[in-house]
Amino acid sequence: MAKPVIELRGIKRNFAMGSHTVKVLKGIDLTIEKGEYVALMGPSGSGKSTLMNLLGCLDTPTAGEYTLNGQDVSRLSSDDLADIRNKEIGFVFQTFNLLPRQSALDNTALPLVYAGLGKSKRSERASQVLEQVGLGDRMDHQPSQLSGGQRQRVAVARALVNNPSLILADEPTGNLDTKTSVEIMALFNEIHQNGNTLVVVTHEEDIAQHAHRIIRLRDGMIESDTKNR
Repeated sequence: MAKPVIELRGIKRNFAMGSHTVKVLKGIDLTIEKGEYVALMGPSGSGKSTLMNLLGCLDTPTAGEYTLNGQDVSRLSSDDLADIRNKEIGFVFQTFNLLPRQSALDNTALPLVYAGLGKSKRSERASQVLEQVGLGDRMDHQPSQLSGGQRQRVAVARALVNNPSLILADEPTGNLDTKTSVEIMALFNEIHQNGNTLVVVTHEEDIAQHAHRIIRLRDGMIESDTKNR
């Protein structure tokens, strides 16, 4: 049987605030299998952002164990976590996080630079994924020459370029109008149908409804975990 992509056991995350300790995550148990499409929801203060940072290996837990694609990443160093992020996780952010003076092709290829691929292989792979997300005719354009939806497509292509184990999207339609949001969610559906594991962090109910599983957090705990279809 294939290993889960994500396995959390007893995850806690505390933060020191002066002389006080704030307990943000209070013992999260969660398993996400390969190929799942999951929405992570919760009100402000629920621990949603903290959990997303842990899932993305941007932070480490105070207690508990996080296994990502079969590897325990709970206690890795900052350098090792950076390596894991580059190899295993594709990020899509609300604000796109594109380099303004770089072309769509160069922005997409950026993770491959960190992975040590040569320029011709980087260009070949980045071109493939830009074609996949419908931007084959915009590869030489800089972000300022692209619409919001096109910029998000570049961000999605960048997330896909390394063939990661996990696509983690943080409020991916937060800066988009309704029509463009629908287009981006349709693209996410295609990505999922291609076998990718997707976790979308959102506060929008209509965006969450695209996922096949919805996990709701409240007060640092999982309040509900339901199949959506």
